[in-house]
Amino acid sequence: MKVGIGLPNTTPDATGRLLAEWARRADDGPFSTVAVLDRLVYDSVEPFTALAAAAAVTERVRLATNIAIGPLRSGAMLAKQADSVARLSGGRFTLGLGVGARRDDYTAAEADHRTRGERLSAQLAHLRAENTDIELLVGGSSGAAFARMARYADGFAHGGGPPRAFASAATRARAAWHDLGRPGTPKLWGQGYFALGDPDRGSAYLRDYYAFTGPFAETIAAANLTSARAIKDFVRGYAAEGCDELILFPTVSDLDEVDRLAEVLA
Repeated sequence: MKVGIGLPNTTPDATGRLLAEWARRADDGPFSTVAVLDRLVYDSVEPFTALAAAAAVTERVRLATNIAIGPLRSGAMLAKQADSVARLSGGRFTLGLGVGARRDDYTAAEADHRTRGERLSAQLAHLRAENTDIELLVGGSSGAAFARMARYADGFAHGGGPPRAFASAATRARAAWHDLGRPGTPKLWGQGYFALGDPDRGSAYLRDYYAFTGPFAETIAAANLTSARAIKDFVRGYAAEGCDELILFPTVSDLDEVDRLAEVLA
């Protein structure tokens, strides 16, 4: 199983200089991929912009959206952004897409929340037809999301949780893939959150970032990986369940987190 690291594009106090140096260190480390999250109504750096900056200072790691909220953008704009990052990175790009979970993002984007699934399907069909060299992932937990993944994408992006939650989603992804008659199996990506240097600050960020989920935000914050042992157990658990690539997202904007995580993985 490959292990990637997230860029802190949604964590507090993440500057352009920090993002660039973070990507450089990740490129020099044991990581397979540098990935970003996507939120509109939140203090964050737009994901494709962050990856364009990372592309300029890296040579080896893949770059990924895990995930970007496709329906917040027009189909043409999404395709242009994806193609731009792919070009700037020399083809080192994986485009993970989903519908997202926040209504206020749709309101701000002046996009129809009710037709988000239909809109994403149309975007995926266009991307599959026009950008065949870009690796596509689809995230989500609904039956429609798994069907979308099987029809248009190269794999599935799980939204996080313990290994057993990933295992359940992976089973559904493989079943949808098989039901559509596609050969082989889908690529399976997972994710988790970590904070090795300042766990309390990291958990506070997760409570804020997921405040829209209500009390469930506390559950997400409690799952923040805050020790070397927790990270190693999490990685082993995902590997045992057949994960192909696991992205560990930082919850604090501290550059030393890259080195701390690299040391744990080594």
